[in-house]
Amino acid sequence: MSNPLVQAFFVGRAVAEVINERLEVAFTDALSEIGKFDAEAREQLRQFTEEVAERANRAATAAEAGQTTTGVGTTPAESVDLQATIDELRAEIALLRNELQRYRSSSV
Repeated sequence: MSNPLVQAFFVGRAVAEVINERLEVAFTDALSEIGKFDAEAREQLRQFTEEVAERANRAATAAEAGQTTTGVGTTPAESVDLQATIDELRAEIALLRNELQRYRSSSV
């Protein structure tokens, strides 16, 4: 290849092929990650709905049996401080938000 014009053509063509291959791999990886995230989100939603339905069924069963439920893992014999429960739930929500934000930033 003594002709610089021909050599430039082949170098340009090789550069275009390499860029095309790398873009294809990056695009495929991005789609894969989106698919994984979607599947994980659907699974978490399914687990959440199952847990909600299970707790609702337990509460309905307890109500039919004449028992009262106080929620959040306490028994009727334990006294429930409503403000303390709300504060604990807020703290858990804040923790979950931080974890979710950290997960999202690490997966991007």
